[in-house]
Amino acid sequence: MAILSINPTMLLSMPGGMEWVWILLVVVVLFGGKKIPELAKGIGKGIREFNDAKDGIKKEIETGMKENPSSNSNQPQSNA
Repeated sequence: MAILSINPTMLLSMPGGMEWVWILLVVVVLFGGKKIPELAKGIGKGIREFNDAKDGIKKEIETGMKENPSSNSNQPQSNA
C-alpha cells in the first residue's frame, strides 16, 4: 500500500495557466456576466481602502519616530 506524500509548499503555490481558466469559468458560472463588474469594483474599492489605511499607519509611525525623543529622557527616573 503506497502512502501519498503531499509537499507542503505545493499547497501554497499559485495556480498555473489551466487552473486560472477553471477558476474564471467557475466565477462566471456562479456570479454571471452581469455581476462580475460589480464584484471587481467591490474588490478594487477594498484594495484601495486597505492601501489608504496602510499608508495612514505608515505616516503615523514615521511622525512618531520624527518626534523629539529627548523630551522624555530629561525626566529623572525614580528608583522605587
